[in-house]
Amino acid sequence: MSIETLDLDEPRANEIIVEIAGCGVCHTDLSLRDGAWPYPLPAVVGHEGAGTVVEVGSAVSTLAIGDRVVLSFGFCGACPSCLSGSPANCPNISQINMVGARVDGSVTLSQGGDPVHGSFNVQSSFATHALTEERFAIKLPDSVPLEIAGTLGCGIPTGAGAVLNALRPLPGSTVAVVGLGAVGLAAVAAAKYSGCSRIVGVDLKSTRLDLARQFGATDVIDANSKDSIQAIHELIPGGVDGAVEASGTKNALHDAFMSTKPSGTTVLVGAAPVGTQYELDSVSLLSGRTLRGCVMGLANPPVFIPQLAQMWEQGLLPIEKMTKTFKLSDVDTALAAVADGSVVKPVLIP
Repeated sequence: MSIETLDLDEPRANEIIVEIAGCGVCHTDLSLRDGAWPYPLPAVVGHEGAGTVVEVGSAVSTLAIGDRVVLSFGFCGACPSCLSGSPANCPNISQINMVGARVDGSVTLSQGGDPVHGSFNVQSSFATHALTEERFAIKLPDSVPLEIAGTLGCGIPTGAGAVLNALRPLPGSTVAVVGLGAVGLAAVAAAKYSGCSRIVGVDLKSTRLDLARQFGATDVIDANSKDSIQAIHELIPGGVDGAVEASGTKNALHDAFMSTKPSGTTVLVGAAPVGTQYELDSVSLLSGRTLRGCVMGLANPPVFIPQLAQMWEQGLLPIEKMTKTFKLSDVDTALAAVADGSVVKPVLIP
């Protein structure tokens, strides 16, 4: 990637411009760069931005210049899913977030008069400034540092929501989380928040296992040295009540699914490359196990992001333990850290 100077549109009536204080980096950004997920080029990516409102359109009524905000994903607001409070299941979500332009086809960025694709997750926040619609910016309490708050817009709600909104474990139940990146660690924290009695974290990196305990894991398994399915069944005879697959690999989904008891539920949130096909044993599924997908943690951003901010305030979601800051100009270094797993959650600071 390269750092270049671009022109940003003036905000339309319902739009705002946010000066970015920090933007989290996740595997989706890496997938776009590498072509694993299609996106038009040239483009500005980045979709975990937080910052301060510096310009508002003429019809903006809920935000003002100076407000501290987290930027979320876009949704239509008019379909049955959106109207029922489930915008993450909006059938128009790809057309709104993944085409590199506003819904009317206009681009928000240009260079020397030539269009540059932006509007990634309605923000494109690997930048000093981002333009988005008013409804996709969520106010933050002053206590939450803006530099790390952007993670509340995607990775953290994806993991926490997989537990709180999709799995919905009962107090005292048991949960396994396979893959302990930012999404998986957020899932671990949410399981603790839910009152789960046993929370098993599984990963290939020993440093992630140590971190998982700080987020609430009661048990950890090094998948390099142990068969994770067998190890989970040894810890919890019969299997766990629920599992979250948060790594985006085929083997991880199999292991998560097979770690549950026959009536257990596995939630898939790991973002594998487009076209990935999974294989599961038919008898294991027929026995009563449930597999469900979960996009964006099934989050309703105006409701869920404030809840996550409150969890951080209470010390129940220690995001700062998983983050490391990089200058925006070091974006390639940050992406390399995501690729090799040396940093759980890089955050770019303009």
